[in-house]
Amino acid sequence: MYKGNLDTIILKLLSEHNKMYGYEITQKVKELSQGKINIKEGALYPALHRLKSKGFLEVETLKVDNRLRKYYKLTKNGNKESIVKTAELEEFINTMQLLLNPKFNFK
Repeated sequence: MYKGNLDTIILKLLSEHNKMYGYEITQKVKELSQGKINIKEGALYPALHRLKSKGFLEVETLKVDNRLRKYYKLTKNGNKESIVKTAELEEFINTMQLLLNPKFNFK
């Protein structure tokens, strides 16, 4: 279920944290979802590359503990896209709630 929303998840996380590296993103999603969502590298990195190619992310490579680590952060367009995608997902969730838990209104 999360695969269709992976871009939105990444954009939302990066809008709340200045920059993050891949493993950090996977761990934050796992923590926030209480272990219910585990993003695999095979899904994460293609999504990050896709978002970068669309101009929503920029990459900063830093040396940490003698290793190069890629940090991802939102561009100005990425920030806008995060707002749009988050609003779309919230609307979808609200609509699904209406379908799954209809409230009958007897007048």
